[in-house]
Amino acid sequence: MAYKTLQHFVHTLQQAQELVIIDEFVSPHLEISEITDRVSKQGGKALLFTNNGTEFPLLINSMGSEKRMCLALGVKSLDQAAEEISDLFAGMMNNSGGLMGKLRILPTLGKIASWMPKVIKGRGACQQVVMPAPDLSKLPVLTCWPHDGGPFITLPAVHTKDPLTGIRNLGMYRMQVFNNELTGMHWHLHKNSARHYNEYKQLGLRMPVAVALGGDPSCTYSASAPLPDNIDEYMLAGFLRKKKVELVKCLTCDLEVPAEADFVIEGYVDPSEDLILEGPFGDHTGFYSLADYYPRFHVTCITHRRDAIYPATIVGIPPQEDAFMGLATERIFLAPIRLSMIPELIDLHMPREGVFHNIVLARINKTYAGQATKVMNALWGAGQMMFNKILIVLDRDISLTDYTRVLEVIGETVDPSADILLSKGPSDVLDHSSAQFAFAGKLGVDATDKLPVERKAGSLFPSNSNISKQEFIDCEGITHINTSYINHGLLILAVDKAIAKQINKFHSILIKKDISKGIRFVVYVDKQVDVFNMADVAWLVANNCDPQRDCFITLSDITDTFQQLVIDGTRKTDKLDGFKREWPNVLTMDVDTIKAIDAKWDCLGLGVLIPSPSLRYRALTLPGGARVSSPD
Repeated sequence: MAYKTLQHFVHTLQQAQELVIIDEFVSPHLEISEITDRVSKQGGKALLFTNNGTEFPLLINSMGSEKRMCLALGVKSLDQAAEEISDLFAGMMNNSGGLMGKLRILPTLGKIASWMPKVIKGRGACQQVVMPAPDLSKLPVLTCWPHDGGPFITLPAVHTKDPLTGIRNLGMYRMQVFNNELTGMHWHLHKNSARHYNEYKQLGLRMPVAVALGGDPSCTYSASAPLPDNIDEYMLAGFLRKKKVELVKCLTCDLEVPAEADFVIEGYVDPSEDLILEGPFGDHTGFYSLADYYPRFHVTCITHRRDAIYPATIVGIPPQEDAFMGLATERIFLAPIRLSMIPELIDLHMPREGVFHNIVLARINKTYAGQATKVMNALWGAGQMMFNKILIVLDRDISLTDYTRVLEVIGETVDPSADILLSKGPSDVLDHSSAQFAFAGKLGVDATDKLPVERKAGSLFPSNSNISKQEFIDCEGITHINTSYINHGLLILAVDKAIAKQINKFHSILIKKDISKGIRFVVYVDKQVDVFNMADVAWLVANNCDPQRDCFITLSDITDTFQQLVIDGTRKTDKLDGFKREWPNVLTMDVDTIKAIDAKWDCLGLGVLIPSPSLRYRALTLPGGARVSSPD
C-alpha cells in the first residue's frame, strides 16, 4: 500500500484506533520523551502532540507495535513481505536458460522496473513553503534524555551520493542541532555515507546532503534498512508500497528527495572543516553514546508542506519503537540471506533485549558436522550482521521467540568445551564494552543436536538441581542469586565488585569449593541488577560483555571432560578491570521531568497513570552524568 502523505498514514492510524491526539501543551525538551517512554513500554499507541510550542504537530511511536509496523508497510503480516521477496528471487532464479527461460523472467523484471524511483519535473508538495531563512528552531526537535548534548533530529532520511558513481545512499543518522543552521552528522565509519564523505574529502569537494522528514512511512523505514552497498533504498520502498517513489530536485543542492515528504533540510558538509564535538546522546543500547567528533552539516534551505507533521522517535532501554523497525528488518531480510548466502537457514530472530545486533538466534536445517560453525561465520560476514556479538545456532523445530524453550535446548545440547566459538571482528561504534573502539570479540554457541563425530565422550555432564542458595550467599561478594534455570545448566549471580579481577578469582573459589558443580553456564552481573528479570539480565550482559575478554571456559573438579562457560556481564573500570575507555551511564529521566508529567497526566487522555520506567532503572544509573564517574 502506498501512502500519499504522512497525513494519510495518520488518518489510517486513527481509523485503526492506534493513535492518541494530545492537545495539552507538552514540551519537546524531555517531556515528550518521558511520555513516549511510558507509553511505548506498555505497548501503547502512536502519539500526536499538537501543542508543542511550534506550528507543527509532532508524531511519535507511529511504528511502535507490530500492528502499526504492518500498517506502515501496507502488509497484513511482516512475513508477507519476506514471502514476496522469496517469490521474486524464485522467479528470477528458477528458469531453464535459453530463450524461453529468459522470456519467463520478463514479468519479474517488469515488476522491478515499476518500483524504481522516478524524478518528476517541477516542485513537489515538500516544497510548498520555503522558509525565508533556514531556521531549525521552528521545528519541534526533541531533547530526549537529561544528559543529551542538545536537541536531536531522530528520524531523518539522509541523502548523499557517491561522487564517483553518482549512486544515491539513504541512511538514518541522528543530527544534533547546534544552532538554526548547523547540525552534526552522526554517520558511523562503517556506513555508506561515511564512505562518500571520505571520497569527497579526497577530491577536495563539498558534499551535498539533503534530509527528508515524513512522507510515506515506507520511505522512512527504508532509510534504516541494512541494504547492500549500491542498492537504492527507494527501490525497497517502491517494492514495499508497490508503487515507485516520486522524487523532486532540491532547491539548493544537486540531490533528489521524495516529493511528498513533510520537510526537506538541504545543505552541505565541507570535509575540509574541523569536526564538531557531538553528543552525548541517549541511544538505542539503553546507554548514552558519549561525545565524539563528527562532520558539520550546514543548512542552506528548509522547505515543507503546508500541512506538515514533524516525525520523531526516541530510543533507549528496550522495548522502544525501534524494536519493531528491527522486527521488520528481521523478517524482510530473512529471505535474501537464505537465498543468497545460507540456504540451510530456516529462521532468524533478534531479541529486542539484544538491541538489534548484540544477540541473534538462528535456526537451521542441519545435515552435516560443523554446519553451525559455518553458519556463524557466514552471518558474521553478512553486511551489518558483522556487528553481532552473541550468536546462537539451533536446529530443533522450535519457535525462536520461546525463550524458555531456547534455554532448554541450549542446556540439552551445549558442551562448553566443544560447542563454543570465540572470535573477533568489527563491532558497532556504540559498543561501550569493547577494549578497542569498533573492534571486539564474538561468541558463537552451537546449540544444534550433535552428530557422533561432533560429540566428545563423557561430555554434557548433567546439571545439578540440588544447589543450595545459602552456599552462594555465604560467599563474600555475592548479593543475589537466581537458580531458576539450574535444570538448564544456567546460574546467574549478582556480585559486589571490590577487588581487581574479582570475577575470575571468585569463580576459582566456587570451583574449589565444589559449589557450582554440574552447572555449565555461569553469568555474573552487577549488584544493582535484578537477577530474576531475565530481559534486563540479557540486555545488560550483552551490552557489558566483550566475549573475547569476558567469556572464559573453566575446568571443573568433577570430571576432566566437563567445563563451564563463564560470562562476566558486569560494568568494567580501570581500577578493577584495567578498562581504559569511559563507561556510559544507563538512560533514566530526571526527577523533575517525571514529576511534571505525573502532574499533567490526567490532561493527556492516556488513561490511568503509567509510572515512569525510569523509576525501575534508577539503581542502574550511577553518578557522573552521561558517563559514569571513575571510582578511583
